[in-house]
Amino acid sequence: MVSSIQVADQTFVAGAPERVAEAIASPSKWRAWWPGLRLEVREDRAEKGIRWSVAGTLTGTMEVWLEPSLDGVILHYFLHADPSPDRQVRDLAAANREWRVAGKRMSFEVKGRIEAGRAAGEPAA
Repeated sequence: MVSSIQVADQTFVAGAPERVAEAIASPSKWRAWWPGLRLEVREDRAEKGIRWSVAGTLTGTMEVWLEPSLDGVILHYFLHADPSPDRQVRDLAAANREWRVAGKRMSFEVKGRIEAGRAAGEPAA
């Protein structure tokens, strides 16, 4: 069965996988990045990322997968979910965009924190 909310995105972060994993590990950050969602860790993969079960405004699964690449990682963000039964969504395209933007905000916040002070083109610290 295909979920009505399907998000897949990726962002390169110049930093050690362990640092990026640490930046995504805080439940208080999850609440800020994905308001309205309750995330339960299904699998904490340390420097490879986290997989969650999603409840709240959406029901499904989400993952941040960290793939080593060059002097950093590719941060992959996946969300596969449906609106919760008590939520009516009239515009699925807008809902998909909303969650895609939420994932991009998360990845850019992590990228900004990890790469702070690094000039473009310089190796990761």
